[in-house]
Amino acid sequence: MTVTPSPRDSIDVVVESKRELADGVAGLRLRRPDGAPLPAWEPGAHIDVELPGDLVRQFSLCGDPRDATAYDIAVRREVDGRGGSAAVHNVVQPGDALRISAPRNHFAFDDADRYLFVAGGIGITPILPMIAAAEARGAEWNLAYCGRSRRSMAFLAELQRYGDRVALHPSDEGRRLDVAAFLGEPALGAAVYCCGPAGLLDAALDASNAWPPGALRIERFEPIEATGPETSFEVELDSTGEVLEVPEGRTILEVVREAGVDIDSSCEEGTCGTCETVVLEGEPDHRDAVLSELERELGETMMICVSRCRGRRLVLDL
Repeated sequence: MTVTPSPRDSIDVVVESKRELADGVAGLRLRRPDGAPLPAWEPGAHIDVELPGDLVRQFSLCGDPRDATAYDIAVRREVDGRGGSAAVHNVVQPGDALRISAPRNHFAFDDADRYLFVAGGIGITPILPMIAAAEARGAEWNLAYCGRSRRSMAFLAELQRYGDRVALHPSDEGRRLDVAAFLGEPALGAAVYCCGPAGLLDAALDASNAWPPGALRIERFEPIEATGPETSFEVELDSTGEVLEVPEGRTILEVVREAGVDIDSSCEEGTCGTCETVVLEGEPDHRDAVLSELERELGETMMICVSRCRGRRLVLDL
């Protein structure tokens, strides 16, 4: 399990530069004001960014992990979004001061004999440093990159140097991706990394049913629609033994905060991993978009902003 640093370990940065990476995609380079090194990170990591308007949003790091002087993020303008992308595109400018969290990683890049990468739209951001790492290891890899059009697909120039290992699938050219055909037959020792819109991730899940458990790793930018019951249950706080009732329609996070537990959170929709909490007893009803299928089966942690209980009681390390 990847350790999740507290967002209270916030870092003051300045926007060194802002540039257009593709139609509707803005790239920001962030540095400390004094030029001091930033915390180390590995491919797949993301940071929280505090934006104008009291907004906090999560963005994948897409630069070079070996460069401790700067973080690079890319942000697609979401017309029907909640205001975060609009703040980046319309308000944030070079020279602005921002605060960010230390990097967190629930999409860790593990060793494998071969890698298959599937990216849709802005989902290319966590994949880009993974490709560089695979290349540095001398590993075999291929990328299928989907987008509305070439003009909307960021980092095409950077990807050109990899030749035919990169297959572009712009929808406006009629080159829609057949995910099952791209993945091919299940292969021991191979890892599939997929990031993008829900439809692409669902197609990857369907296409990888026959693959070994854990071969597919996905990262979602959108919350998962809850389908389980909203019945009440109890949560016991291990530190004090206090038992709290979590009623229908309320979250564990809300209830424990009302009881005076100081716990960090960010997205509060199950996509960032900030509120991850250790489960000591009981069976979580996972409703987040962060944990892998294996992590869900183990039930060792849960995201208390959205997930619930399959039984009557959970004992949490709070």
